[in-house]
Amino acid sequence: MSTPMTPQDAPLVQAHDLAKTFDVSAPWLNRVLEGKPRQTLNAVDGVSFDIRKGRTLALVGESGCGKSTVARLLVGLYEPTRGHLTFDGQDAHAEFKKPQGRALRRRIQMIFQDPYASLNPRWIVEDIIGEPLREHGLITDKAELRERVGALLKSVGLSPLDMPKYPHQFSGGQRQRISIARALATEPEFLVCDEPTSALDVSVQAQVLNIMKDLQRERGLTYLFISHNLAVVRHVSDEVGVMYLGRLVERADKNTLFAAPKHPYTRMLLDAIPEMRQTGRARTPVQGEVPNPLNPPGGCTFHPRCPHANERCKTERPALNAVGEGQWVACHAVQEQRI
Repeated sequence: MSTPMTPQDAPLVQAHDLAKTFDVSAPWLNRVLEGKPRQTLNAVDGVSFDIRKGRTLALVGESGCGKSTVARLLVGLYEPTRGHLTFDGQDAHAEFKKPQGRALRRRIQMIFQDPYASLNPRWIVEDIIGEPLREHGLITDKAELRERVGALLKSVGLSPLDMPKYPHQFSGGQRQRISIARALATEPEFLVCDEPTSALDVSVQAQVLNIMKDLQRERGLTYLFISHNLAVVRHVSDEVGVMYLGRLVERADKNTLFAAPKHPYTRMLLDAIPEMRQTGRARTPVQGEVPNPLNPPGGCTFHPRCPHANERCKTERPALNAVGEGQWVACHAVQEQRI
């Protein structure tokens, strides 16, 4: 008999069967004149996961697999077409619509991918970081606001003397630190990080990632970390979800996933990473191209690129099933023990 789950063990974030469909049809007149049907894009198609407090779940996959759409669903920028998101026991999207939903938004913040685009170039740093505090009515006194902004800048390795400067006066890494300080202003518990280091140089990436890990330890933050860089994922995550064409194909503890990947797509991604110790081994390039998401293959969407695909894979969509302690895989070949 299993022991009951204590409140401390209960996940802070639970996504259940999240899906988001976009209407990408041509304009009405074009459809009438050219006889074109309506067209939809399933950007996210039934994604489920949970994240415990103080932990980091990383979502990885090639461009266009739906990672950023998941991020926007989690912070309420998109409303799901299907499924729901539970945050600390509350239906998050239902709460976002209520007047008191601002209290929940304070607890969930996002760090965007491009620090060059996510900061207002006409605002000084003091206004950029102070805006969430003013908007949520957390601090109204001007001197107190300046003091709080200065403390936030210090927490990300910058100086209070940077407050009167504009974004263009900073390097990319410094701008991303300003973005992190802005996200931390409302003292959130959950941060959604959408490829926060992909626009930065490698040496700067390491500095920003270390700041994020330090902040997580100090504040008990919970992260959803989105990346296509597996080396970064290995550094920051506790658990990893691998996405392909809007679906999770594998989810596992970080050490399990890197040591014993099960899904052919996960293996393909890991095989493509060059290793310093194996200089004589030929690298395996990622085979094929991601199919057009407007017209995805039937059955398992990975089957056109999979060396283990059979007829069942072409017609039947595999479910995400447990294959071991803390590891789930959506693959017929794994279930049938063909690999």
